[in-house]
Amino acid sequence: MTQPLKVVVVGNGMVGYKFCEKLLTKAGGGSFSITVIGEEPRPAYDRVHLSAYFSGTSAEELSMAPASWYLDNGIRLLTGECVTQIDPQARVVVTHTGLQIPYDKLILATGSSAFVPAVAGVEKEGVFVYRTIEDLDAIIAYAKNAKRAAVIGGGLLGLEAAKAALDLGLETQVVEFAPRLMPRQLDAAGADMLKSKMEQLGIGIHLNKNTAFFDGDVAVRGLSFTDQSYLEADMVIISAGIRPRDELAKQAGLAVGPRGGIIVDDALTTSDAHIHAIGECALYQNMIYGLVAPGYEMADIVATNLVSGRIDKTFKPFDMSTKLKLIGVDVASFGEPFCEHIPHNTLVIEDKLKGIYKRLNVSSDGKYLLGGILVGEADNYNMLLQMTKNQMILPPSPEDLILAPRKGEATAGAGVSALPESASVCSCENITKGTICEAIESQNLADVAAIKKCTKAGTGCGGCVPMLSDLLTETLKKQGKTIKKVICEHFDYSRQELYHLIKMSETRTFEEVLTAHGKGCGCEVCKPAVASMLASIYNEVIAKQAVIQDTNDRYLANIQRGGTYSVVPRVPGGEITPDQLIALGVVAKKYDLYCKITGGQRVDLFGARVEQLPLIWEELIEVGFESGHAYGKALRTVKSCVGSTWCRFGVQDAVGYAIRIENRYKGIRAPHKLKSAVSGCTRECAEAQSKDFGIIATEKGWNLYLCGNGGIKPQHAVLFASDLDDDTCIKYIDRFLMFYIKTAEPLQRTATWFNKLEGGLEYLRDVIINDSLGICDELEKEMAYLIETYHDEWRVAVETPEIRSRFTHFVNSEEADPSLQFVEMRTQKRPADW
Repeated sequence: MTQPLKVVVVGNGMVGYKFCEKLLTKAGGGSFSITVIGEEPRPAYDRVHLSAYFSGTSAEELSMAPASWYLDNGIRLLTGECVTQIDPQARVVVTHTGLQIPYDKLILATGSSAFVPAVAGVEKEGVFVYRTIEDLDAIIAYAKNAKRAAVIGGGLLGLEAAKAALDLGLETQVVEFAPRLMPRQLDAAGADMLKSKMEQLGIGIHLNKNTAFFDGDVAVRGLSFTDQSYLEADMVIISAGIRPRDELAKQAGLAVGPRGGIIVDDALTTSDAHIHAIGECALYQNMIYGLVAPGYEMADIVATNLVSGRIDKTFKPFDMSTKLKLIGVDVASFGEPFCEHIPHNTLVIEDKLKGIYKRLNVSSDGKYLLGGILVGEADNYNMLLQMTKNQMILPPSPEDLILAPRKGEATAGAGVSALPESASVCSCENITKGTICEAIESQNLADVAAIKKCTKAGTGCGGCVPMLSDLLTETLKKQGKTIKKVICEHFDYSRQELYHLIKMSETRTFEEVLTAHGKGCGCEVCKPAVASMLASIYNEVIAKQAVIQDTNDRYLANIQRGGTYSVVPRVPGGEITPDQLIALGVVAKKYDLYCKITGGQRVDLFGARVEQLPLIWEELIEVGFESGHAYGKALRTVKSCVGSTWCRFGVQDAVGYAIRIENRYKGIRAPHKLKSAVSGCTRECAEAQSKDFGIIATEKGWNLYLCGNGGIKPQHAVLFASDLDDDTCIKYIDRFLMFYIKTAEPLQRTATWFNKLEGGLEYLRDVIINDSLGICDELEKEMAYLIETYHDEWRVAVETPEIRSRFTHFVNSEEADPSLQFVEMRTQKRPADW
C-alpha cells in the first residue's frame, strides 16, 4: 500500500487555508497526510475584512473554518506554534517547542509582516502595527485612553487603519511619504478627490511627510517630521506596507530577492524542488502580490500539480485590479490605471460637487478599454473590468460607460450576456462565467447564496456579488424563469402580494395571517415584516403585537450600547415651547439621562432603563409631548428652517407647513423609516433634497422633491412637481406615501424603491398626478383612514396595564439591571466600554 505524501504547510493564513481546501477538493481522502503550522493562536481568518472587527464582527465570524474542520478532514493543525528552522537535506521542519515534522512537500505560506520604518522612538508605548486580530485588540484597548491617532501610510492598508481609528472615535490624521494618497492605484486627480472626501469626513491628510522621530518619554506624544513640522498624537498606527516573511527561506538557503521574497518559478517552486511558496511571501518575476486573489490562484496551482504529479498548471502575471470601500468612499482601479508606457487616449469625468472622479484609458484606435480609475462611484467596476480583461469592443461613445444613462436610454455597453464563457467573474476563486451559469442551470440555483455555496464564487472579497446577481437573472430569463421575491420560506408571496392578501382577508394578527396565507411557525424575517404591514393597514398600536416585534418596537424606544434606551419625543417642525424645554431638562436631570440635540431638530435623552420608560413618558405627555417614533419604521421628523416667520430671505411659512406635514403623517408605518423637511427658500437650510419627501418654498408655492436618502448611499431627491399650493402638495404626498407603502419590499428605502421603479420619474408622475392606474381615490382614502386612527403609542402604553406590565428587565422581579455601568464624559455620562 502506497504511503500518503507528507505535505507540511507553514503558515495558516487565508492562502494557507485555501491551499488545504483546494488540495482536499482535488485529491479526496487518503492521498496526502497534511500538517498545518500556524504561529497565531487561532485557525485562519479573513484578513480582507479585518476592519469589520471594530464594528462588532467577532473573531469567530471572521474565521475561515473552525478547528473542527481541520480535524474532520484529517488535517493536523498546530496553532501557536512557530517554525524556527527548515532542514532541506533531511526534509524536516523544527518548531520553537522542539517538534520535528518531516515532509515530502513543504508549502511556505508565511505571508507578510507589517513594514515598520526605522524611525527613532518606534518602540514607544502607543505605537502599533495593523495586521492581526491581536494587533486590533491591542489598538482597541489603548484607544480607550487616547484622543488623537496618527496613521503612518496613505495606501490601501493605511486608509483601512484610518477607518479603524475613526470607528474608535479618535481624531484621526493620515501621514503619507508620497505626494498623493494610494499612489499605486490612483493618479493625481483621483487622489486629490479622495483626499477631499476624507477631509470632509474629518480625517486630516499630511502628504510629502517623512517622520524623523516619534516624540515622547515612555509613551508617544507626537511625530516630528524632517521638514521641522510637528503633529500631536497620543497613538500611532503604522500601516505603511508589507514585507514578505522570508526569514525561514533565507535560513534554509533558498533563493530570495534582493528586496525580500522567496523566488519561485511558474509552478511556484522555490530553488528547492521539494518546497513551494505561495501568497505574499512568494516573489514571482520580481513581483510580490499583496492581494488575496493571486494568492488563491497560487494555492490552486500548487494543489493541482501535487495531485497530478506533474506540472499541469502554471502561474502567470496576475491582474491587480481592485475595488474597495474606504470609509464610505468607493475606490477602484482596473487594468492599466496609468498606461504610462502604452499609447492610449484618456476620458475623464470629474464632479467635485458630488466627489466623483472617473478615468478611462482607451486604445489609440478607440476599440478597446485598457484600464481606468474610479473614485466616489464604482457601481460599474465589474463590467468595466470584464471589458478590459476580455477585450470587448467599446460602444460608439465610450464616455457613456461612465456617465449616468440619458433619459429613456439603457446603460451603455454590453451586459453580462455578452461576456465569453471563459470570463473570470470571481477573481478570488478564479470562477468563470461558464462555470457559474452551468451551476445555475444544472443545480437549479435560485439565489446568490446558493451560487456561493455551490461554486465558491463571491466568498472571497465579495466584489463580484453584483455580477453574480446579474448572471442569475440573465440565466433564469433564458430558461423562461423569473425570480420571485418572496418574504421568506413561510410565505410564498412578495410583500406587495401579502399586503393585499392581509387587507382583503381582514386578518389582524400574525397567527391569523400565517394560518390564512403561510406555513410553519414564522421567523425573524417574516414576523417584523408582517407586523409592519398590519400597522400600515390598520394603524393599531404596534406594541399590541409585541411577540413579533424587534426590541425597539416592543419597548417603543431605541436600545442603545450598554443595554439602556433612548427617549425621543416628537417636536413637529422643530418648534418647541419654553415649558417643554424646561420639562425635558427636569426629566433628564431626574432620571440622570444624557442629552443630545439630534440632526432632525429634536432632543434625544439617553440612558433610560427599561422600567423607567413609562415613568418618563408620563412626565413628557403631561406637557404635550408624544412619541417621536425614533424607534420605528415610520415618519421620524419633518425638519424646517424658520422660513418667512423670522428669516429675511424666507418666501413661505416653512415652520407652519412643516408642523402641518408632521402632524398629518406622524405614526404612519412604512416599509422603512421616513424623513422629511421644509425649506422656506431655495437656500435650503432644512436640507429638503436629502429626504424621502422634501418641500422647498418658491414665490408661487412649494416645489416637491421625492425619494432622497441620507443613509449609507446618499442620494438627492428628484424634483417631482413645482409651484404647488398647500393642499395640492399634501394631496401628492398622500398618494406617494400610500403608493410606496403598498408596493415597496420589506426594509426598502424610498430611494432604492424609486431606483428600481420601472418607468422611473415619468411613471411615478403618471400614477400620482395623472392617476394613470385609477387608484388615486383609493390611495387618498387609505391615507385618510391612517390619519384619523392615529394613536400616541407612548400614551397607549402608559394607560394600558397589559402593555405597561412588560416594561421590566426581569420577568419575575422589578429590580433594575445590575450590570449597567456608565462613565463620565464632558459632565454627562456614557456607557462603559464593553
